[in-house]
Amino acid sequence: MNAPQNRTLAAFGAVLVYAFVIAFTDNFVRVIARDGGLWQFHATRTAMAFVLLALAAVPFGLRLWPRRPGPVLARSAIHAAAMVIYFGALAFLPVAQVAAGLFTAPIFVLLIQRFLYGHPIGALQVLAVFTGFLGVVLVLGPEAMTGATFAALLPVISGALYAMGNIATREWCAGETAETILAGFFGMLGVIGLVGMAVLWLVPLPVAEGAEGFLLRGPVWPTGEFLWWTFVQAAGSLLGVGMIVKAYQIAEASRVSVFEYVILPASAAWGLILWGERLSWIAMAGMGLIVLAGVLIARPAPNQSPARSSTASRQ
Repeated sequence: MNAPQNRTLAAFGAVLVYAFVIAFTDNFVRVIARDGGLWQFHATRTAMAFVLLALAAVPFGLRLWPRRPGPVLARSAIHAAAMVIYFGALAFLPVAQVAAGLFTAPIFVLLIQRFLYGHPIGALQVLAVFTGFLGVVLVLGPEAMTGATFAALLPVISGALYAMGNIATREWCAGETAETILAGFFGMLGVIGLVGMAVLWLVPLPVAEGAEGFLLRGPVWPTGEFLWWTFVQAAGSLLGVGMIVKAYQIAEASRVSVFEYVILPASAAWGLILWGERLSWIAMAGMGLIVLAGVLIARPAPNQSPARSSTASRQ
């Protein structure tokens, strides 16, 4: 049987759609944060995503129920925790900085696979880890390294959990469809959101005005702006994941995984266009080093088939 033909250019186009859609929608989390809370956002976004998935299930023949619920549930919990931290950080940090922290995931994948699963690491991959770490230091800035702000480290913590979730995708959820894993992920985020809303309703805490109160704000009557941008988030996430899955279907994973890093300049570009945010040359150099680390990590070792990217199931 002939191997499937690589459609690299089409895959790159799909990744571009993914990157620019996700980078755009993530920039408006700060708008959502002005009127609502993190937990209400996740619960509302899940409800909207499930409606969209249900509408698409029959015409596209989607299979949403997992073959093995236990592993999918465990993987969803890990990945959802990463995204709760990620979206929490988006309320008060530039999208490009948060995305750079999340894209340390391939580095953590490499380390976790080596020390937990005993996978060998080549010299080139060791170089990639150090290169990526240096890039993270440059992007986060000296305040993160001196401990002046814990907030700047949140994206890296999210990246570590994200890596664990993606390893679970490969190790635990083989044979599950992309839409099944996506539904499990959104479902877990919805449960976390409802629990957070319930806790903050029963035990309300002092909440700052605007985006600064995003993490501690309990359930409130949603504004039209909150509902609109949350819907945009839900639709954008589904579209973005659909594009990245399509890219992996039509081209080799080793090529597509490198394309994914286009989300870093895409996030920076939208931040500049929408909010006038300019990254320093040091931060841009750091992003370049993170991309270089991803390229090095994506190179398959001799006699080893290319692995699926650690960032293929974002959002």
